[in-house]
Amino acid sequence: MKKRLGILLSGRGSNFEAIADNVAAGRLDAEIAVVISNRPEARGLEVARQRGLHAVCIPSKGLDREVYDRMLAEELRRCRVDLICLAGFMRLLSAWFVREFPFQILNIHPSLLPAFPGLDAQAQALEHGVKVSGCTVHFVDEYLDHGPIILQAAVPVLEDDTVETLSARILREEHRIYTEAIRIVLSGRWRIEGRRVRILPE
Repeated sequence: MKKRLGILLSGRGSNFEAIADNVAAGRLDAEIAVVISNRPEARGLEVARQRGLHAVCIPSKGLDREVYDRMLAEELRRCRVDLICLAGFMRLLSAWFVREFPFQILNIHPSLLPAFPGLDAQAQALEHGVKVSGCTVHFVDEYLDHGPIILQAAVPVLEDDTVETLSARILREEHRIYTEAIRIVLSGRWRIEGRRVRILPE
């Protein structure tokens, strides 16, 4: 039986589209059980519906974080989700939510963590003058952009880079490594030692 993914997004959801493309092409042996957004105007919801996927909006405006997260958890459980993938979900998840789904939540971030957590990571990289940036897929814990790292991809920072050009190159790598990280996690070929994610041979 295929493992079931729950995708959480707040905007355009380009990483969601890359995952959905890989599922549709058979490159990822899983199914997308539900796409959830906290914003009704999120373009990713419309894209999900166009693809015939179950898409749900649970608006978060004005709600306490844990109250919202309990509603989110209820929907994910109702859809029998095995793995939760954050794809531009612009909310911090509560410690309660993370404890409810231990090592079942993945996030992708556009920097080589632990460098440049939080918002505008590409701008932070340019301002700092780094020569290499990239992206990171990690397990989510209760701290921002902090959990154990599964995969990373490095992207050179060019002399004439802008936030837009650097972001576009990083995004291509995000689309590649997120599916690979999902595949690893669903296969069970990993274990955690301290903060290190050990990927085991097939």
